[in-house]
Amino acid sequence: MRDTRPFGTLFNVYRDGYEWVNHSLNPKPVPRDLRVQFGGSECSQPYAASPLNISAMSFGALSKNAIMALNLGAKQGGFAHNTGEGGCSPYHLQAGGDLIWQIGTGYFGCRNKDGNFDAELFQKTACKTSVKMIEIKLSQGAKLGHGGILPAVKLTEEIARIRHVPMGHDVISPPAHTSFSTPKGLLEFVVQLRELSGGRPVGFKLCISNRSEFLGICKAMLETGITPDFITVDGGEGGTGAAPIELTNSVGTPLRDALIFVHSALPGIGKREQVRIIASGKAYSAFHVLRLIALGADTVNVARAMMFALGCIQSRHCDADTCPTGVATQNPAHYKALDVELKAKRVAHYHAATIENLKELLAACGLESLDQLMPWHINRRVEGTQIKNYDELYPCIERDCLLDEKHIPNDWKEDWQRASATHW
Repeated sequence: MRDTRPFGTLFNVYRDGYEWVNHSLNPKPVPRDLRVQFGGSECSQPYAASPLNISAMSFGALSKNAIMALNLGAKQGGFAHNTGEGGCSPYHLQAGGDLIWQIGTGYFGCRNKDGNFDAELFQKTACKTSVKMIEIKLSQGAKLGHGGILPAVKLTEEIARIRHVPMGHDVISPPAHTSFSTPKGLLEFVVQLRELSGGRPVGFKLCISNRSEFLGICKAMLETGITPDFITVDGGEGGTGAAPIELTNSVGTPLRDALIFVHSALPGIGKREQVRIIASGKAYSAFHVLRLIALGADTVNVARAMMFALGCIQSRHCDADTCPTGVATQNPAHYKALDVELKAKRVAHYHAATIENLKELLAACGLESLDQLMPWHINRRVEGTQIKNYDELYPCIERDCLLDEKHIPNDWKEDWQRASATHW
């Protein structure tokens, strides 16, 4: 397949909102490796991750063939596959691709008969060779204040066994975790999972809501000395197979605004070097990935683009179990038509092409590594002839400024004063 285009861009470069990256008159050779290290001094099993990985999608939301194709693609391409909150199923493990095991409020795959966290069950799966990192899901962009939803029509006996739930009902995760209820409790849970998993990197995923609540986690880091290994920032524009319409449309901070907030808050408390940031939202191209990294992400998770590689046609039947391509259905008449080997190659090829394009963009900018990307590299036509770069549009606060009351920026003071390490 050609990756060239004659006769110039099809984009209207003079429309409001058009964006581009600054190139350099001194371009560099294309870098060889862009992998990013996860895991600080508390981790005995750090993980070197690709800049682009598969975002959270559960077995149940997706078919077993789709899950197997994604994981085989991750294995072939050397990148990570987030399990989603539905548990670490046999189909996630079959090909041996790297996994980020997501633990949601339902504790699927590590829950006792009452639905609470079971440390022994967690340890049994977390120590499997394929599991590289653990992600605690606090919230996701598509359904804020709402747990995961697996409609009863998609619940098979196999999925019920994997999730340890009864048949015949919608599988709805609780809105909040039962293992902790405060910022300090969250960080203590991070330590517990890190120890139970044998020293793997542990972090959490959230969509930014009230700024003071995230700053409460920052205060908890300062008071306890505990830092997560990573934070996954999910945008309010994120998608899912089943979510209430009002929550999907009108709740949650969009990704770019949330990302720059987190990327400001962590340096503001002097903790940015200890914590990696993963951006999770609508990204398809290498430029989209570059743009998010310029705003502060270390790596990027994508779901929609990976589903397109699987053959998703956006029929929007995900919650009805009638997906015609076999991607988001438990109907064997549909999912058996999804060729695992073929689709895995497409997933791996999409990843490889995107990473290669990302390297070329970096080289064109005169950069040798991802951490050299800065917000001012990205330009946006705001209106007419008014052009601003991301540094002007999304200003960061100064390092360590939240540690001294005298230096807290005025538009951060109220949120910082309201924030608490002991309650949300």
